[in-house]
Amino acid sequence: MMAKLSLLAFLGALIPGLSACTSPPRGVTPVADFDTSRYLGVWREIARFDHRFERGLVAVTATYSRNPDGSLKVENRGFNPETCEWKEATGRAVSTGTPGTGQLAVSFFGPFYGGYTVFALDQREYQWAAVSGPTRNYLWILARTPTLADDARDRLVAEAKSLGFATENLIWVPQEVPPC
Repeated sequence: MMAKLSLLAFLGALIPGLSACTSPPRGVTPVADFDTSRYLGVWREIARFDHRFERGLVAVTATYSRNPDGSLKVENRGFNPETCEWKEATGRAVSTGTPGTGQLAVSFFGPFYGGYTVFALDQREYQWAAVSGPTRNYLWILARTPTLADDARDRLVAEAKSLGFATENLIWVPQEVPPC
């Protein structure tokens, strides 16, 4: 319970600063023909930029499901090997911008929302994605499985780099939970 509250406090400190910014960074375009139903389920965090709300976490997942009101329930979970505890946060996502695009706004703390832009996606199988926050300081590479094929990884990194993301700062997230 303490780990969950700690993560919520971190997210609470972050999200208010982003609440007014639910748009993608300039020049980053959300994918078209985005099907939120196909995006539902578990995504594994393959790589990310470092932020204090995820710092040190391994085996990070994001699980998306449908809320009764049509919004998405977002359940983020990661293991902290230093404390041997899972950290969890539950939020809500809503589609923004043009319908059918990968542009969402996500909140983990009350009415404060931050931008979530899916700018690269395996639109055939929905097996991998690249996601930006409201600025180029936020980048995640996600996959349905703990590993990502080299060609998909290289494609996502190259696309992010071409859009101005500092991909040399990516942290490649360990997928295994270490013994404690």
